[in-house]
Amino acid sequence: MNCTIAEAVELAKAVVAGLPADANADVAVVPQFLAIGAVKEVVAGTPVRLGAQDVYFEKNGAFTGEISTAMLKDAGVEFALVGHSERRHVIGETDEIIRKKLDALLAEGLEVILCVGEKLEEREANQTEKVLEEQTVAGIKGLTKEELAKVTIAYEPVWAIGTGKVATTEQAQSAHKFIRELVAKLFDQEAADAVRIQYGGSVKPDNAKDLLAQPDVDGALVGGAALKADSFLGIIAGA
Repeated sequence: MNCTIAEAVELAKAVVAGLPADANADVAVVPQFLAIGAVKEVVAGTPVRLGAQDVYFEKNGAFTGEISTAMLKDAGVEFALVGHSERRHVIGETDEIIRKKLDALLAEGLEVILCVGEKLEEREANQTEKVLEEQTVAGIKGLTKEELAKVTIAYEPVWAIGTGKVATTEQAQSAHKFIRELVAKLFDQEAADAVRIQYGGSVKPDNAKDLLAQPDVDGALVGGAALKADSFLGIIAGA
């Protein structure tokens, strides 16, 4: 919950202006709902894609304050996040709700970033893989391979979000490798090799290159560091 509409527009303009013409990375911005329309105008005709931070699974009706997939699509959004750590652990969303949102987005022809990750107490209890398996399986089991191709998985170690703590490259790679192997079990190796798995946990310009160099880390879901253009562009450069 950051940035007024004006602030979001200025940030998007700075990102578009600072993006190298030969940037070897897919780049997207994910503004708050009220800023989507204005940011769309900024990124139109550029390589920068537009996403939304959340969605609701019902098509329409008496769900005051919620945003449907059709509304997002009408606004020019190409994808949305589901299961972000704050939606899970602050708002209290369950795996069941998150899966309904994912299915609704796919049914509308939109793409999805499915966020999964463990809390500090779960990592300290050696439950990281258990949590990742539960959340990932709940999110993608039963999809077709064609549907899976529209899903990006983002590993968010909750203990490393907004804390300044960062998973070591070894910890990040281990979690990403586990998720990829899990996808292979649920689908096949071809699908596992193709799925994009991002790291999201205090990614910054000074650690992006090393994190993104790991064999199973395909990108970054950037939080606080994306609120300043020079910081976000530094991470893109690291990619």
